[in-house]
Amino acid sequence: MSTITLALYNESFERKLSDFHLPEDQLQFTSLPLDKIHNPTISPDTRHIVILSDDTPVGYFALEKGEKLRKYSTNPQARLLTSFSIDARHQGRGIAKNGLNQLPGFIRENLPETNEVVLGVNKRNQPAINLYLKTGFIDEDEVYVGPKGPQHILHLKI
Repeated sequence: MSTITLALYNESFERKLSDFHLPEDQLQFTSLPLDKIHNPTISPDTRHIVILSDDTPVGYFALEKGEKLRKYSTNPQARLLTSFSIDARHQGRGIAKNGLNQLPGFIRENLPETNEVVLGVNKRNQPAINLYLKTGFIDEDEVYVGPKGPQHILHLKI
């Protein structure tokens, strides 16, 4: 069984992430890692996180602050989790759940000023909703209507 860990993105992961695959039905809800990492409009204090399987990047998400966060939370110590994805060739192995279960410890170690993670998950994306709820996120019955439709706002206290 492979070892799953979280790591802050650095350029050594670029080549592997350039070969990241997502099916079309998932791309409607997220973006490819390098598209997000190289997006010039993203908040400069965004932290890009890779999910590693035995030191190989197989997943990605961003932890954002700034204007985008304020659409989901008024907590100045929160981070917004966006663009969560697992490479299609590695899905179905528990990697997403394992990575998300490590999130509180990772944040305490790397972003100690953060006391909450919030995210918006499209109401049509039931597999993602189930995953987040299984890994400690709480649905407080808040909805944000985003560009891709209504989203549940979920909270994870750190």
